[in-house]
Parts: sequence; C-alpha cells; structure tokens
Amino acid sequence: WVGSMSKFQEEVSKTLILSLICISDCWADRSPLHEAAAQGRLLALKTLLTQGVNVNLVTINRVSSLHEACLGGHVACAKALLENGAHVNAVTVHGATPLFNACCSGSVGCVSVLLEFGAKAQLEVHLASPIHEAVKRGHTQCMEILLANNVNIDQELPRLGTPLYVACTFQQVDCVKKLLDLGASVDQGQWLDTPLHAAARQSSVEVIDLLTSYGANLKRRNSQGKRALDVVAPKSRMEKALLRHRGPSDLSQLCRLCIRKCLGRGCLQSVHKLQLPEPLKRFLLYQ
Repeated sequence: WVGSMSKFQEEVSKTLILSLICISDCWADRSPLHEAAAQGRLLALKTLLTQGVNVNLVTINRVSSLHEACLGGHVACAKALLENGAHVNAVTVHGATPLFNACCSGSVGCVSVLLEFGAKAQLEVHLASPIHEAVKRGHTQCMEILLANNVNIDQELPRLGTPLYVACTFQQVDCVKKLLDLGASVDQGQWLDTPLHAAARQSSVEVIDLLTSYGANLKRRNSQGKRALDVVAPKSRMEKALLRHRGPSDLSQLCRLCIRKCLGRGCLQSVHKLQLPEPLKRFLLYQ
C-alpha cells in the first residue's frame, strides 16, 4: 500500500509539473518555427517554411510563430510569416493578438506590417487591447499608428479604463500629452474614477499639471465620493499642485478650452486651417 501511495504521489507530481509547463506559455510544445521566430532567425524560419512546416502551427495556449516574432519585434520574420499565410488576427487563450504583442514590444515596424496585412486595430473588449498595452509601456509611436487607424481614443475597458487613464496610472507623460493633443476626453477614466484621480494616486505632479491645463475637472467625484484632492496626502506636493489649479481659470485659458471643445477631436488639424496668427495657433495647440 505504501508503494502504491508513493507511485500515486509521483504521478500527481508529474501531472503538476506538466500543468505548470502548459501554464507558462507551453514551452514544451513550441516548434522549431516558434523558436526561429522568437529569436529573429530569418534564414532558419524561411528554410522551415520551404520544407513545408505549417505556418499556423500553435502551442496548447494557441501561441503562433507570428505572435513570437511580434513579441520579439522581429519585423522581417513577421513579414515572412504573413507572406506565407500566417493568420494576422490569431488569438491566444489569453486574448492576445500579434498586434497586441507588437505593441507590447514597442515595434513600430511590426505594428505597421500587421496593419498592412489586415490586422484589426480596434478589438472587442474581451480581447487584450493593443492601444492600452502600447500606452501602458510608453510606446507613443505605436499608439499614434493605432489611432491613425481609427482606434477609439476613449475606449474604456472594465479593468483598465481609457488609454488616458492607463497612461496616467503608469505615469507615461509623453503618452498623456499626445492623447490630450489628439482629443482624448480629459475626464473619462475608469467608470467614475478620472485620469486626475489616477495621477493623484501615483504622485505625479507633472501629469496633474498636464491634465488641469487641458481642462480636467477637479470637482469630479469617484464611486467613493472622493475628488482627486481627497486621495492625496495632506501637505504633499500633489496637494499643492491640485490647490494651485483649484481657483478659476484665467480668460485666455477659458477661451482656449472653449475653442478646442468646439473644434472637437480634429482640433490638431483644424487649428492649422484657422485664419489666426501663428502665436495664437501655437497657444491653442499648447506649443
């Protein structure tokens, strides 16, 4: 009985080890094509494809070679796979597409080639969002390419919020500035929590100054009934920054916000068409 129990425990251990292998992106069932794509070995990858290896072979987690190439930022490998029929919108069990992986790596080249081959830039809310991933990691160029391909700049995901909210949460200042320039809603975050709440929690004075200069409402309350001022530590730099912006805006700032609101999301392009002196155009564009 002791011997059989020991054998049972051994089998359980083996099962657990196999399960762990499967969970950790299934390295055990990765093919040579996956390895070549992940390492950017273009010649080896092309050789395997010439030999008839299935370009859409996936692991148990449905990770394809194209996913691997994009995660590594290997543009030439990604293009070769796509030219040989790789599924451009393949989805892993975790909801990741090759485009998501390209945004994760910050590869502008991979993002561009995927879109050229028909990748969907705007995905359903249950899938991993490329633009949210790009913003989270501070990959501004990837974010801009996606927005140029009609991705909703204010897409709000249940667990992440809007791209601007993510940018504020991860203190990606360049992304915050670019999103605001391109017309992102300054007060739309994660349900009632605004980007200003996120910036206040992260102790980011620079982001607080940016948001308030683009018209963030300091009086907005979240689901707990708290304003951004209520979530910062007393007498902290963040409190001073918020108090500095609490008073009424000057006339020039109010005019700028009013004009930008009238121009809408196309503000960046529309301002240049206005018959105004260049200094005024730069003022409207925060330059």
